[in-house]
Order: sequence, then structure tokens, then C-alpha cells
Amino acid sequence: MLGVDGRSVHQSSEGWVPVYADGAAGRLGCMSVGFLLKRREDSVVWRGPKKNAMIRQFLSDVRWDELDYLVIDTPPGTSDEHLSLLEHLAPLQSRLSSIIVTTPQAVALTDAMKCLSFTRSVNLPVLGLIENMSGYVCPCCGEISNIFSTGGGASMAERETLKFLGSLPVDTELVTLLDAAEEADPPTSGSTDDPIPPDSFPLLHHYTKTSSWPLFKRIADQALANLPATETANIINSNG
Repeated sequence: MLGVDGRSVHQSSEGWVPVYADGAAGRLGCMSVGFLLKRREDSVVWRGPKKNAMIRQFLSDVRWDELDYLVIDTPPGTSDEHLSLLEHLAPLQSRLSSIIVTTPQAVALTDAMKCLSFTRSVNLPVLGLIENMSGYVCPCCGEISNIFSTGGGASMAERETLKFLGSLPVDTELVTLLDAAEEADPPTSGSTDDPIPPDSFPLLHHYTKTSSWPLFKRIADQALANLPATETANIINSNG
């Protein structure tokens, strides 16, 4: 999704060097098991202990340098990965936060409730809730069709006294952009008021031109505003 397929990490004297989605700018480093596979289509069939060891390595053996935020995208639901993360990040417990992501339909909301129950059991603060796939925007006329129902996330947030960060519809522009990330040529120029310079992070520069960018930016700004004012927090995405 970040246009980094085909790249791989390499070792340094200080550990694995992450792949930087923004190239030489070096501001958005990312790490994935996919970077360690021989072929991108290979499956990862690991039991709990091996997954636990890999999570520990990603946290301790990667040369992250100084970070503003560490964003961890976890699998949906609650599983070994969530427990392992909290175990390895226990010394930073006071600086951890989570964001719950759900889709509007009832089955997804049930899973989201399990995630919320998990965060409360382990005293993990929740910055808010996002409703993803909240409608489909027709690329021709702009009409929004609620193919997965709508409003479930907002209702859950109100019921559980969570901050509702916002809704994101299915955006065909974004899907096309991500699918073409590897082939897309960076833009050669941009206006002086571009939020992302075209030569620093081409994929993100293109994303700022899509209809979902303002929605996503507003959600991100609200999430950051909910972080403790005096601390830099890690953000764990608790679902999907």
C-alpha cells in the first residue's frame, strides 16, 4: 500500500534498517514480514512462539532512530499478536494508545466490541473509533451508496462513550492509486501550496489529490489531538 513492494531490509551494525516509503527523506520508515520473504506470494505459516519472536525483533532489533510516532497495524480481533505487543512494550505502557477501526455491519461491530473489551482489560487508552468502508462514492456522479450499512461506528462510539473520529467511504481513486503505486512516475512539479512536496513522497502527494484525503486528514488530526499533551505516544491500531 505504500509502494514499497520488492524492497528489502538490510542489516547494519545497529540492527535492521527499515524501508523508507518516502525514500531519501527518511521520515516514514516501515517494517513488514513481507520484506523478509523470498517471494511476495509466499505464505507465512507460523505458530505463536515464532510470531512472538518476530514481534520482539521488530521492536528491538530494527534501527528506528528517533521516532515521533510508532504506528502498529494489528490483525483484526484479539490474538497472540496483541498480547505480545503489550508484553514487549510494557515499559512504555503510559505512552501507548489505540485506535479501533470497524466497518458498519453488525458482525464487524461485534469484533470491534471485543477489541474494546480487550483494551479496557489491559488498561490501554482508546484515542477513538473510525468507521471504514462507510459507503461507496460513485466516481461518475458522486452519489454515496451505503453498501455495508452506515452509522454503526458512530452509534457504537456514542454508546461506549468513545470519540468518533470519522467515517471513510470506499474511494475508487485511492484503490487505483494504491494498485498503481509501483508503476506510477513521481510528479515533476507541484504548486507551492501543495501539502506534500511532489519529489519527497510521490504516493502521498498523489493521495492528497483524492476525494478521501480531507476526510483522512481530519481523522488523523483528531486522533493526534487526543494524544496526551506532554507525551509522544505509540499508536496501536486495535482492529483492521
